[in-house]
Amino acid sequence: MSVGRFQRLAHAAIDEIVAGGRIAVVVGGTGLYLRAALAPLALPPPPEAGARERWAATYDRLGPAAAHALLAARDPAAAARVHPNDRRRVVRALELAEAGASLAGDRLWTREVRRPTLLVGIDGGTDERIRARVRRQVEAGVVEEARRAWARPLSPTARQVLGLEEFATLPLEEAVEAVVAATRKLARAQRKWLRRLAPATTLDATRPPEEIADELVALAGAGQRLPGR
Repeated sequence: MSVGRFQRLAHAAIDEIVAGGRIAVVVGGTGLYLRAALAPLALPPPPEAGARERWAATYDRLGPAAAHALLAARDPAAAARVHPNDRRRVVRALELAEAGASLAGDRLWTREVRRPTLLVGIDGGTDERIRARVRRQVEAGVVEEARRAWARPLSPTARQVLGLEEFATLPLEEAVEAVVAATRKLARAQRKWLRRLAPATTLDATRPPEEIADELVALAGAGQRLPGR
């Protein structure tokens, strides 16, 4: 699922729900996909086939400093936003520059929305909860599921699913610790983009779900909205 296709489907689904007099509830996931669902996010043109692999090879051949200098020559604004050692973003910026777009034009963190929106953050990713969640995954058979999936042909994106490679290839306890660490890192990243999105409020998720749901209903009933009413 590309971001562009997801955005079209999400906008159509939300418009259909609202046209029927109902409230659309958008839940999750990554910052990019959430913004794509809520906003008229301008997306760069798709890269040419093999462009990313070609620029990745260029980065590896030139090294971080020279690759970043190449980016600075092609797109100074993007180079100013990216550290030379951030291989993924340098490669992406070079790819976009070649396609006539710019990483500096990324408006992911703007507060613009298509429709009046109440944005609420839910924060509960403590170390204890993360570790307990990973243990529940193990008890539910995640190791066997991961090994079956890993043995099949997978796209590069699918192979990056958190925990898939770890559970499929590492000894159990080592895999558990690796997944806990990766999930902890993901939780920190999610808190970072949530602060940038500036939710109306952030709710403590270390409570019964029913209590959180009641708070959400009360907030919606109070008519609190982000700019865009």
